[in-house]
Amino acid sequence: MTIAEIIYARSRRLPEQAACEALSYVEFLEHRYGVRPAAEAEQDDTEAFLAAVAGGLSADFPDDVADQESSQIK
Repeated sequence: MTIAEIIYARSRRLPEQAACEALSYVEFLEHRYGVRPAAEAEQDDTEAFLAAVAGGLSADFPDDVADQESSQIK
């Protein structure tokens, strides 16, 4: 079992308030060590990939395609 798995397993047994405190401490450590949240890192990875493959997105690229529009593309 990895350290992350052990922390996860133990945190599941905590009362809600204690789990919130543990989360706050983890967020403090992320900030202290400069660790970015996964979603933010994934966004940067996507933008880097697009820049490498296609030279990036042009200014007129639509970034707000609605679900209805995407279902029509099929």
